[in-house]
Amino acid sequence: MKGVLWLAWRQQRPMILAGAAVLVACAAWVVYRRSEMMSLIDATGWVPCPGWNGGCESPATFQIMDGNSTGIRALGTLGLALPALIGVFWGAPLIGRELETGTIKPALTQGVGPRRWFAARFGLAALFTLLASTVIAALVAWWWAPIANTLDGPYWHDPSIYNATGPASVACALFALTVGTLAGLLVRRVLPAMGAALLAIGTVMAFVTYFRRSWIDPETRITPGMTPKRPVGSAWSTGEFGYLTPDGREHSIWNVCQTSGEELRQCMAEHDFVARYHKVYPSGDFWTFQWIDTALYAGAAALLLALTVALLRRRLA
Repeated sequence: MKGVLWLAWRQQRPMILAGAAVLVACAAWVVYRRSEMMSLIDATGWVPCPGWNGGCESPATFQIMDGNSTGIRALGTLGLALPALIGVFWGAPLIGRELETGTIKPALTQGVGPRRWFAARFGLAALFTLLASTVIAALVAWWWAPIANTLDGPYWHDPSIYNATGPASVACALFALTVGTLAGLLVRRVLPAMGAALLAIGTVMAFVTYFRRSWIDPETRITPGMTPKRPVGSAWSTGEFGYLTPDGREHSIWNVCQTSGEELRQCMAEHDFVARYHKVYPSGDFWTFQWIDTALYAGAAALLLALTVALLRRRLA
């Protein structure tokens, strides 16, 4: 290792070593806690029971879930926050600090072009971002898998699970790094760039989360007559349910027949309702959502990186 890559390593070494120590600590903790969980599962002969619609309320289930749900959610929350941490504390100072302190000038007077200098710095940061986000995503998925979607969760659509596992979490981390890097280049001061990066990353993550349900159509589950609607199980309920008329028109329960028993029977007869409907996303939609989010984050990261490279020479002049 020499030249600009050696310089990039020397400057980012504290961050990389600190991050690696956190990853090792997380891995050791997960291995220990998951080993405890699996021993308990084997000792009780527990059989996973997906969903929370009855049949899972055994003492072993409560014991296993109580001892692991909080830890899995805590690790998932770290995975959820990881993109913002990378964008703010790594991406924003990556170029912003060099511009603010003026240390970029001696670096570029050694016969090294701006793009080569940037490629070494950003490439090293992107490599560790890819490694860190992949390790955290794998640890969350590995610990969660034996008790996935059981009883009261954690469920696949919980933010601390969905946003911390799968390829979307890795793509989001790379996107956050590019946002922070571009903010540092444009603002040229570290603290304002960190604030701008946090605002931009939070806004985009909130946008994707809010509009995620628009990516694909939910599954409509229909039950005839007075038959209670099908249990939600491990599906993600949209909160849309109600009644159907013979011609298939939907009437939300929020507008009519918010009753039960005989009153409900009379209300359904008065409105000529013949069935109930409930719109949900089954757990099988997890990967569809994941790949759509991955494409959005990866595409945005590629565009922002191209913009950063295009602006680099002008901003460093």
